[in-house]
Amino acid sequence: MNVLIQRMIRAAKLDVTLYEEVEADPSTLGQAMAVVILSSVAAGFGSMSVGGVRGLIAFTVMALAGWYVWAYITYFVGTKLLAQPQTRTNPGELLRTIGFSSAPGVLRFLGVIPGMGGLVMFVTGVWMLVAMVIAVRQALDFTSTGRAVAVCLIGWVIQAVLLAVVFSLFGRPAMTPHWG
Repeated sequence: MNVLIQRMIRAAKLDVTLYEEVEADPSTLGQAMAVVILSSVAAGFGSMSVGGVRGLIAFTVMALAGWYVWAYITYFVGTKLLAQPQTRTNPGELLRTIGFSSAPGVLRFLGVIPGMGGLVMFVTGVWMLVAMVIAVRQALDFTSTGRAVAVCLIGWVIQAVLLAVVFSLFGRPAMTPHWG
């Protein structure tokens, strides 16, 4: 457990060597999943005043599914559309690095503090996005941070379209919180 906590701290500190370490070590997939779960539960807890226990469960389930889908979209975009000559990766490497980029999200539990929810979610969201760009850059062996940003942006658009299609076909899941 101490190793996981230390890795999460390094990931949150945007330690490039951590992302290289988990990229190269297939045994860290379970730890990456644990980071995603912890971050998701923290987000659900931090927004329980909006979504309650059902929102907590929904956050966790949707975050796990989103992590998996995001990693595969990123893999496709980064290796087929925007690859560089040195790009060598597999979906597992992206699952691991992107999973650890969720580490700053563990602080989202602070959203439960009255009047702090929006600020906490915003700050941790930006922090996680920066971590994800680093994770993608390292996993795809990019020499350009701009290329990693482009992969993340394209992946985000694709995922948003996929979610819109799913929600239009099946409606919003009953357990998701109703915001606005």
